[in-house]
Amino acid sequence: QVVYEQEGVFIHSSGGKNDDQDSIISGVLRVIEKENEVIVDWRPLDDTLDTSNILCAGKDSSSVVEWTQTPKEKCSRGADRPSSYEAEWDMVTTVSFKKKPHSNGDATTHANGESKWSFLFSLTDLKSIKKNKEGMGWSYLVFCLKDDVKLPALHFHHGDSKLLIKCLEKHVVLNESPQDKRILLVNSQNKSLSQSFENLFDEPSYGLLQKLKKDPYTVTMGRFSKVTNYIFDSFRLSDPSSQRRPPSEMADFLNDAIPGLKINQHDIHITYLRVFQIDLGKQPEVSRREPVSAEEWAKNMDSEGRILNVDYIKQLIFKGGLCHTLRKEAWKFLLGYFPWNSTKEERANLQKRKTDEYFRMKLQWKSVSEEQEKRNSRLRDYRSLIEKDVNRTDRTNKFYEGEDNPGLILLHDILMTYCMYDFDLGYVQGMSDLLSPVLYVMENEVDAFWCFVSYMDQMHQNFEEQMQGMKTQLIQLSTLLRLLDSGFCSYLESQDSGYLYFCFRWLLIRFKREFSFQDILRLWEVMWTELPCQNFHLLLCCAILESEKQQIMDKHYGFNEILKHINELSMKIDVEYILCKAEAISMQMMNCKELPQAVSEILGIESSSITPDSDTGEDESGAVLSCPTSSYQSISTPVIAANGTRDSTQQMSETQSLTPA
Repeated sequence: QVVYEQEGVFIHSSGGKNDDQDSIISGVLRVIEKENEVIVDWRPLDDTLDTSNILCAGKDSSSVVEWTQTPKEKCSRGADRPSSYEAEWDMVTTVSFKKKPHSNGDATTHANGESKWSFLFSLTDLKSIKKNKEGMGWSYLVFCLKDDVKLPALHFHHGDSKLLIKCLEKHVVLNESPQDKRILLVNSQNKSLSQSFENLFDEPSYGLLQKLKKDPYTVTMGRFSKVTNYIFDSFRLSDPSSQRRPPSEMADFLNDAIPGLKINQHDIHITYLRVFQIDLGKQPEVSRREPVSAEEWAKNMDSEGRILNVDYIKQLIFKGGLCHTLRKEAWKFLLGYFPWNSTKEERANLQKRKTDEYFRMKLQWKSVSEEQEKRNSRLRDYRSLIEKDVNRTDRTNKFYEGEDNPGLILLHDILMTYCMYDFDLGYVQGMSDLLSPVLYVMENEVDAFWCFVSYMDQMHQNFEEQMQGMKTQLIQLSTLLRLLDSGFCSYLESQDSGYLYFCFRWLLIRFKREFSFQDILRLWEVMWTELPCQNFHLLLCCAILESEKQQIMDKHYGFNEILKHINELSMKIDVEYILCKAEAISMQMMNCKELPQAVSEILGIESSSITPDSDTGEDESGAVLSCPTSSYQSISTPVIAANGTRDSTQQMSETQSLTPA
């Protein structure tokens, strides 16, 4: 795939000694993505090389896709049949995958008879770029390769070289030389997470640091799902009997590998100074109840379909989740697609409007011709990433398994349409993980899209290029963990793990890779209630870390072992136990008499010194306990404790809370 092409790029074969036209050779410069490498290719205009063998994959690729009309009966499995107002959109909803034919050619080097000035090289061989301006106003670049070979200068007579530099920065990290500002140095260790979480980590767990140095682009084309495992494995030496690299070097690598996440040490230490060593008291015992039943849901709805007591129903969901048959309806409220105070008729009208809006956006990308797409590199990039991710998202789940699965088609279409909805963000790897459970529950393309839009409104900052959302969450998590257990934080800092980068995946895609698919449905719906405080997901992180603290400290885990241990927790965490523990931590903090202001702000608690007086509901200063997210109330109901035992008479331990709405 050609990702950059510029005509009017000249080589001055005389080296600038004369201005004869014969010494100025006009050519075309291209940057080509080919399989697992990126090629920079310049050749004269009169070269007759057929580049089709460069552009086509050398092996069968399921990401090469074209769209064809299929009969209606092959429509999405489980999707609701289109109602009358959807009929006009049938043409764009009934689609299927079909692989494009392609050649088995491979890239060639200089063929006999080509101009001697033609050249191509892999970005993995690039050492530096020297940029300069000619006296006549155009710019030129000189590529220097790792073997110190300098290629002929490329003169951009008809345009600027900035677009080329911008294109190359998508694949390698370029840093200005401190000795000469005209020279850009290639950072060979620095591309694992900086672009868009591009397919990290299906590499074998052996000798990856050497591979990363040699070929950072190829190494980072593994699978996203094993981020912490990759970071751990990438610091093993090629000799398994050798000692591991020093933790400080590995910590430096993490800072380099995630440049958008660089956390100012001064900022985080200032935050820590505000979190004094405070006695939080004992964590209360917390129990869970059974999932909300269809009968409970129906009892809380009036004859026109309005929810009667929103706070009460949220409390039920927070304490027990939902039975699966309710999720299709209840998630639309939890995610904000349906207003809580809407009637059934109002919701039906909303769905009709949103259906029209969705398919108009879908038609935008489906009506783009191949010629148009050739001139739209961003759309090509989005489509390429989506097609790669769709083919490997939750493929063990029956909803997505097998070839030509309708669920995969809907996953693809929704993500492509989201690019039309938010073209600035477009698609970033990891977003398919957030959509998959939503589509699984909704079994409907339009409803899944609008629920996903609402979810992305919450998660947007996680996927922005500067990664400010991730940086903020890591600092907030450090603040909460230090209040909860300053000794554990000090231990992590002593092992160069104080920035908690091993929690990166947890935060980025909300634990999607840490719990089983069914457990994620439960966890997400609990978090969407926004109870018992804001940023409850950070308390879930604290609960997991506190549960693992003893093993980490007793066994004196270092940097490597901490990363490995945290990564290996995936699919082994008890969701009900962690929900109980996180709720207990929230109650422990909200009952603290001297809660630091920084923590109050993270949790969304309006006042510090918030332990209420048992008689008045006020603390010693007269401040009333206030958690703005909802009324946190007491409910008598059968419960399930963290150990799984049932007690039909036990009352839930929220009795410290406010009066019901």
